[in-house]
Amino acid sequence: MGKLRLFFVKEGRAVYISHLDLLRTFQRMFLRQGLVLRHSQGYHPHPILSFALPLSVGQASECEILDFEVNGEMDGTGLPEALNRFMPEGIRVVDCRAPLRPVRDLAALRCRVELLYDGGVPAGAAEQIRALLLGDSVVIQKRTKRRAMADLDIRPMLHSLDVTEEPGLLCLDAVVAAQNPGLNPALLAGAVGSHLPELTPDFIRIRRLAALDSEGQIFR
Repeated sequence: MGKLRLFFVKEGRAVYISHLDLLRTFQRMFLRQGLVLRHSQGYHPHPILSFALPLSVGQASECEILDFEVNGEMDGTGLPEALNRFMPEGIRVVDCRAPLRPVRDLAALRCRVELLYDGGVPAGAAEQIRALLLGDSVVIQKRTKRRAMADLDIRPMLHSLDVTEEPGLLCLDAVVAAQNPGLNPALLAGAVGSHLPELTPDFIRIRRLAALDSEGQIFR
């Protein structure tokens, strides 16, 4: 039985594919390649596929991870090219290999959050947003699993931040906690809207750039 880890890009129109539809897409692609996946036990067996930190709908990523197991031994050689021949537009497999470490060692995500302004970036916005997000605390309202609203300080989950201005937008290059707890980078834009409403962007684009371990190295 071989355990494999797939690394893939999700971008373009594919950002609007839901997590469940993405799961079904990979199941179909594996079936098309004749891969026999390990299945769960019980009355309703299903292929065992596990996405590390499923991506929110509407966000792009260069570092998505899918773990799976096949019956028999294989090292993943040639699988990315084979899968890419049939993948939907915007999904591209870049690597496949045996996992080097468990997903629990995935500690952080480097992300690019773009705040777009139709009328141009307001004067002084970069400095104000930098001061807000790098302050002692950044408390926002977040819905809990019980659907109630609660205060959440996202500052401890923001490891680093660089704010730069580009034509028509501000770019937040951030490293955020990945899990236990993790920080959805969309909440950085949410904090701007809550604390600096006059700087609320007209549109937001988010892209994961890299998955990192606790030492800041690329997670494999």
